[in-house]
Amino acid sequence: MSDTTDVLNTLETAVLAADAKGATSPVALEVGEFFPYADAFLLLTGSVERNVQAISDAVEDALNEAGVRTVRREGREGGRWVLLDFGGLIVHVFHQEERDFYQLERLWSDCPVIDTRGILEKAADLRSTPESDVK
Repeated sequence: MSDTTDVLNTLETAVLAADAKGATSPVALEVGEFFPYADAFLLLTGSVERNVQAISDAVEDALNEAGVRTVRREGREGGRWVLLDFGGLIVHVFHQEERDFYQLERLWSDCPVIDTRGILEKAADLRSTPESDVK
């Protein structure tokens, strides 16, 4: 559906924005083979409703600033499960109870997992590197 590099860049921006707001348990799934409307899902968890809203707002703001248009947004008011559709990437921000109940990872278990740990490790390495060492 989309250029793989674009989707991975969009995913990286979303993961970093979510992490900055305290999102936990990021899981990215390559769904394009099974779902014709997107290439990837990003599943995130927030601790309370306001955290779910803050995570979704941060992801949407970061992607919009990067030039990625929001196609659809649902569920923000309730703060239990926010769905953000960016075309090639669909972001699900869950409250822990909803994530446990709906278990999207199990539902989409046939899809390959995209490594988000590497994105977070790279960001942590950059944060821990003194500015004088960054070139």
